[in-house]
Amino acid sequence: MKKTESNSNVTKVRRLKIVIRGAVQGVGFRPFVYRMATEIGLHGWVVNSPQGVFIEVEGGGAELALFMDRLKSERPPRSFIQSLESTHLDPVGYEVFEVRESQASGEKTALIMPDIATCPDCLVEIYDSRDRRYRYPFTNCTNCGPRFSIIGSLPYDRLNTTMRKFAMCDNCRREYQDPLDRRFHAQPNACPVCGPHLDLWDSGGKSIGGKDEALRAACHAIRDGKIVAAKGLGGFHLMVDARNDEAVRRLRRLKAREEKPLAMMFPSLGMAEKSCIVDTIEKGLLTSPESPIVLLRRIEEGDISESVAPGNPYWGIMLPYTPLHHLMMKELRFPIVATSGNRSDEPICTDEHEALERLGGIADLFLVHNRPIARHVDDSIARVMAGRELILRRARGYAPLPVFVKDKLPAILAVGAHLKNTVAIAVDNQVIVSQHIGDLETAQAHEAFEAAIENLSGLYEFAPERVACDMHPDYLSTKYAQKIGRPLVKVQHHYAHVLSCMAENEISPPAFGVSWDGTGYGTDGTVWGGEFLIITGDSFERFGHLRTFRLPGGEKAIVEPRRVALGLLYEIYGDSVFDMRDLTPVSSFSKGEIQALMKMLNSGINCPVTSSAGRLFDAVSSLVGIRQVTRFEGQAAMELEFALHGIQSDESYLFDIGIVDGVSIIDWEQMIRQIVEDRKTVPAGLISARFHNALAGIMVEMTKSAGVEKVVLSGGCFQNKYLTERAIEKLREAGFRPYWHQRVPPNDGGIALGQVMAAAR
Repeated sequence: MKKTESNSNVTKVRRLKIVIRGAVQGVGFRPFVYRMATEIGLHGWVVNSPQGVFIEVEGGGAELALFMDRLKSERPPRSFIQSLESTHLDPVGYEVFEVRESQASGEKTALIMPDIATCPDCLVEIYDSRDRRYRYPFTNCTNCGPRFSIIGSLPYDRLNTTMRKFAMCDNCRREYQDPLDRRFHAQPNACPVCGPHLDLWDSGGKSIGGKDEALRAACHAIRDGKIVAAKGLGGFHLMVDARNDEAVRRLRRLKAREEKPLAMMFPSLGMAEKSCIVDTIEKGLLTSPESPIVLLRRIEEGDISESVAPGNPYWGIMLPYTPLHHLMMKELRFPIVATSGNRSDEPICTDEHEALERLGGIADLFLVHNRPIARHVDDSIARVMAGRELILRRARGYAPLPVFVKDKLPAILAVGAHLKNTVAIAVDNQVIVSQHIGDLETAQAHEAFEAAIENLSGLYEFAPERVACDMHPDYLSTKYAQKIGRPLVKVQHHYAHVLSCMAENEISPPAFGVSWDGTGYGTDGTVWGGEFLIITGDSFERFGHLRTFRLPGGEKAIVEPRRVALGLLYEIYGDSVFDMRDLTPVSSFSKGEIQALMKMLNSGINCPVTSSAGRLFDAVSSLVGIRQVTRFEGQAAMELEFALHGIQSDESYLFDIGIVDGVSIIDWEQMIRQIVEDRKTVPAGLISARFHNALAGIMVEMTKSAGVEKVVLSGGCFQNKYLTERAIEKLREAGFRPYWHQRVPPNDGGIALGQVMAAAR
């Protein structure tokens, strides 16, 4: 009997060639493919390449269809498939299915996975006294452990990581080679016999204990109020008992970190829930494989030192995310400060000898290990806003996963901004944004900036066709870009902010951008910061901005909100403001200082003009007596937001919108006059509510005037939870579609992404 075509398809052997691109290396993808192919009865091979994962399988049509279906639906949880291309070919007669040695040739486009928090299976092992990895602080498998912090080059194989110096013992080699073991091709695989180990050093670098003894002694020192510098996954933490006020204040003094909040590590979710309000999304963030620091509303009860976050209703809390942290927190059973191992404005230390030099005057002891760190990776910071997560600092757990865009991009290097710097490269249709680098204020920070560019370029064998930078001529990142010798694209700061948010949310023009922050170099040479931009197909139009005012003292005004307030009040009251001694920003200066400031404002010397929304926040914070001099960036605006706690009000201050030379100008004079009057009798919290509500109202009125449905909220001011959520609510009520950041920070950490998109346009 003649076979029908359908019967023939079932029995005929076919070969299927599959190319998968995406996050498919370092996540157990090849073991997954091996197990699935052997279960189904297919023959062929799977291999890692610099482009992704390549597969060839032979079998019947039904079996191949099942394989393709399961490939998509059952992939490892930390993987994602960007593209899957399959081609039917003539069979060649494979007899088994095998995992082949990785290929190292060809263009490098495979995604590098971030470092991943310890999985439940590995936790069981380190707490099981019968297990050979009992209390081993470098336990990992294909589902967890270091990735980005140890990789040197693609493809992701042990020889290309900092684990290459550790030869696997027979037991580890057996696991590594067994396709049915969860450590099959786990590149950092190790155990106490063959892997990295701990050592405890005194402040002079002398060893005073090793391995588990070192861990226990370090915990004992923390319990005794000592400062311990502990080498972790992507760098050092400085650790102290968070309950010990004297120890926390000593750490602040030695680290030169006066008031900026310090992050804490809690032993368990349950303990965090006793100290803070933790909703479902926040709980998910804390316990996720990314395991960021999460900003949580604190409960006043408890024995945590007030010096951890003075005057701040939020705590930055993370849970243990490496075996070392789990073992330490199990030993201590109380919260610890776990802040970046650096001095203010410097990148974190990654090498133990460097740490001895840079942290020698801070730490009493150094808990180190001998697994090298390929690049510094800070802890990420997140908060929940408008019902979803918002990344404020993008590093461990998130970097260097790319932002995908629809069209293929030219090879662009973007060098980012001056503060909260990140850099980015464009590879095909993905923008790979580096980990958080920080403020480019010190020589060490600039070295870290250059190293990040070299690292990304080396990993992807990337050579830029063009370079994108900020328009500010004095930014160190801009000066670096000018030396590269490639075509240079200077991108306006606030335009980059809006394009960053558009790229992340996959929005096409036209869009209406609300870009509010502290400082950005404008196309007219003034300091922008309260901008409304219409984004067109290939450029932007400055549709409107806040009324400008002067900043007496320039850079000095950024750290003294009282100067900003004087500049604002001068626009309204002129010289008479200096006689208004009942105003806090006026009375906080001496008579001589007032005379100097008056002269400065009258002459305009050292008084740059700004439209900054961030500086407007500073001025109001000063006016209501909250903050006259800041100790860290954004402090005055943060404390103005904190004053809102418990206030429920829809009241709003008045404002005017006028047109000058075709540009809408938002005049804040009515608002400031009302605040000057209200501060005498109205609580600061209610003034803050009226101010925030007015700002949301400004956004709605400007959007109505522009008539563009898609509204993009970006810039450092949108780290403010109340402002962002209020704006989203009011814009939606008015019939518009607001978009805001999620996985890319709204602050300058997102600028590099926007620069790439601008240069591509």
